[in-house]
Amino acid sequence: MPRTIVVTGAASGIGKATAELLETAGDTVLRVDLHEGDVTGDLSDPAQIDRVAAEIAERTGGVLDGLVANAGVSAPSELSVRINYFGTVRLIEALRPQLAASDAPRISVTTSAATLQGNDPELVDLLLAGDAEAAVARGAALAAQGPQAGYANYSSSKRAISRWIRRKAPTDEYAGAGIGLNGVGPGQVRTGMTTELFASEEGRRRADDAMPAPYNGVAEAEHIAAVHAFLVSPANARMTGQVLFVDGGFDALRRGDDVWQSV
Repeated sequence: MPRTIVVTGAASGIGKATAELLETAGDTVLRVDLHEGDVTGDLSDPAQIDRVAAEIAERTGGVLDGLVANAGVSAPSELSVRINYFGTVRLIEALRPQLAASDAPRISVTTSAATLQGNDPELVDLLLAGDAEAAVARGAALAAQGPQAGYANYSSSKRAISRWIRRKAPTDEYAGAGIGLNGVGPGQVRTGMTTELFASEEGRRRADDAMPAPYNGVAEAEHIAAVHAFLVSPANARMTGQVLFVDGGFDALRRGDDVWQSV
């Protein structure tokens, strides 16, 4: 039976590939993007996020089967904080009632293998505490130190959203309502955002040094889309609270063979 799925950041890259794959499978896709989409809005702006959610409700009749929360930026500035964490969380929470009305609701979030890279613990804590004003101020302070320190805006936003997924997935709000909540952590992916990086040998070397991918190298957007499509399908009937790193082996290299803590 066809399902109605919202895909954010759907105008290009992973979002576009995911929307196209879902439509090929027979689903109805509502594309959300800044300028080009069925629903448009700036997901760094809380008021626009609320408007986007309301417009989606009008289009779906209040019943939404899936959400691929893919929109994000890799900016070494507080914009990453606003969109990648606060924008993503606010939209998910705003759409949760519509998802809860579905017989098989699923959410898949684009995180990043940058979750495993260096981050700013203070910023991560502020994000998870929901302190937007302090988090944005901390992000701006990091950005003012230059692009290397500013990169922590991106990696910290992805670390925080990955942790948020694991915190929220088993709760009554999500698991208790039958809503599966997972994340996909891409490594190196060939998209519009990385075209310039991969265009030169030096850029490719820097990418490999920062995030090696020994298994089949750089991914295409379609490889990530396939994982999103499974996670928002009814076939995913038991997996929740997971962040699947689709990274060519970077996670295994970075964290080694024992990542399970006894409790």
